[in-house]
Amino acid sequence: MSRRTTERKGDVRERAILDTCEVLLAHKGYDAMTVGDIAQGAGITRGALYFYFGSKQEVVTALVARTVEHLWERSRVAAEADEPVQAIAAAMRRTVELWNEHGLVMRTAIDLSLTVPEIGELWSRTADLFSSAITAVLERAGVRAGAEPDQASSMARALCWMIERSFYHASQESRESLQRASSTCEHIWMVSAGLTA
Repeated sequence: MSRRTTERKGDVRERAILDTCEVLLAHKGYDAMTVGDIAQGAGITRGALYFYFGSKQEVVTALVARTVEHLWERSRVAAEADEPVQAIAAAMRRTVELWNEHGLVMRTAIDLSLTVPEIGELWSRTADLFSSAITAVLERAGVRAGAEPDQASSMARALCWMIERSFYHASQESRESLQRASSTCEHIWMVSAGLTA
């Protein structure tokens, strides 16, 4: 019984560390934030933080991993929806929700993906999963399977990176900008899928 309690306490502490890191990203930014800041915000000592994570970079990597797990789940759910128009609308709605909730973490992941291999790998995997979800929707809409420029997987990859860049920039402006970017990306995805009149 005590082992379970310890695990639960550890999960709570780890969540507090990651939540604190997300808040500090907003207030200080990645470069200015220190391990001491994270520990203090989580209500633990630096030594206790090192029990969970070896560095600030590891904390941020874990925060990115937690955030992209939500994105993976939302993409998977969208890919499994039957009707393409509804699947596209649901995917974009869920993506907007995630960027509204965790846009700073997503931007940090993008910014660090070239210099922190673990984050780059997480982000690349996220793009692959999102591209697969888009591919599935395009194929259900009647776009031919394949990797040629006019086929589903190539179109999906381009749509994925278009959405990432559009959301990256719009999320720095306002929720309204993010919603406009989402509507535009949704329209382009619908046109690509041949679902507009």
